[in-house]
Amino acid sequence: MEQNPDGVSDTAARAARDLTVVINRLRRRLRSVAEDEDLTPPQVSALTLVGKHGAATASALASAEGVRPQSMATTLAALDRAGLIHRNPDPEDGRRQLITLTPAGRERIEGDRRARHRWLARTLEERYDEEERRTLLDALTLLERLTES
Repeated sequence: MEQNPDGVSDTAARAARDLTVVINRLRRRLRSVAEDEDLTPPQVSALTLVGKHGAATASALASAEGVRPQSMATTLAALDRAGLIHRNPDPEDGRRQLITLTPAGRERIEGDRRARHRWLARTLEERYDEEERRTLLDALTLLERLTES
């Protein structure tokens, strides 16, 4: 088995490179399917993060996103103006605010999720036959091991 300078097989290096490219392309394509035209990528990311994890402070969101608190404040102000988030006093520290989704914010996330799922299922149905879809499912089982600690 041929080794490259990184000490891994050439097939592992190629698989890592190709997988990264495909995942990034798929992520961009899925984002384009969702109804995010009026939101910036940081706004979509922050909205999704609040939707996944529930109430959070602006500083916790900034830390999770790896951005400065001032950048997150700008992002949250835009989401607030759009009516997608609520700001409520933190019961543990009245100086802080907890960010939660409004019903419109929750619907936005769910609508985008449904649109992405419909597009992906329809595209898999149209572009792949049954055997190819089963091969994809087998590959996903293998890829799932990458996420295990």
